[in-house]
Amino acid sequence: MENSLKRLKIDTIDLYYAHRIDPNVPVEDMVGAMADLVKEGKVRYLGLSEASAKSIRRAYKVHPVAALQSEFSLLTRDVEGEILNTVRELGISFVPYSPLARGLVTATVSSKDDLAQDDFRRTLPRFDDEHWQNNKQLVDDFAEFAKSKDATPAQLALAWVLAQGDDIIPIPGTKRKKYLEENAKAVDINLSSEDLETIQNIVSKHPDVGERYSEGAMKLVNH
Repeated sequence: MENSLKRLKIDTIDLYYAHRIDPNVPVEDMVGAMADLVKEGKVRYLGLSEASAKSIRRAYKVHPVAALQSEFSLLTRDVEGEILNTVRELGISFVPYSPLARGLVTATVSSKDDLAQDDFRRTLPRFDDEHWQNNKQLVDDFAEFAKSKDATPAQLALAWVLAQGDDIIPIPGTKRKKYLEENAKAVDINLSSEDLETIQNIVSKHPDVGERYSEGAMKLVNH
């Protein structure tokens, strides 16, 4: 922690996350150690990532949790239900990462061959041949609807995430200013109940999207 603060040239980290729940370490011990950093003034707020509702409740008993960061998008809905209900009950903000489904719903990837050889997405089932035709059709249909709303697919996908609750703060990633500005405009898109129903119908018509991670990586989430 001391080295991190020195590198960042700050005295206190605003939000300090545990980015996975280690099944071999009691969550109480993990959060207890993080809470010590709060007491020392090195951290202001604590966050968890990819935690189950049970782990969130156990953690909260040790120290208040300010945020949960887990994957959530049109195609990844693991948190719906028990997890999202739990964070709302406890007043925890929800911070979805990969709200654009690893770029899949942006309609900018026409095939797996578009990805660099070292691109992490090559390891993800959703970009495999087994699911590609289904996902390509889903993305094409979604892009067509986005066009009818005078929005890009990325903007519409972010607007859908934002429409799921005022306590949701998505964190789309990009390396380009152009896409940063494009993504920011998603907050100006208001989706009606009919729009949300149309989007859900598009997704429902193409159910074979595949898992978000490989089988091994899936074992590391929602603990």
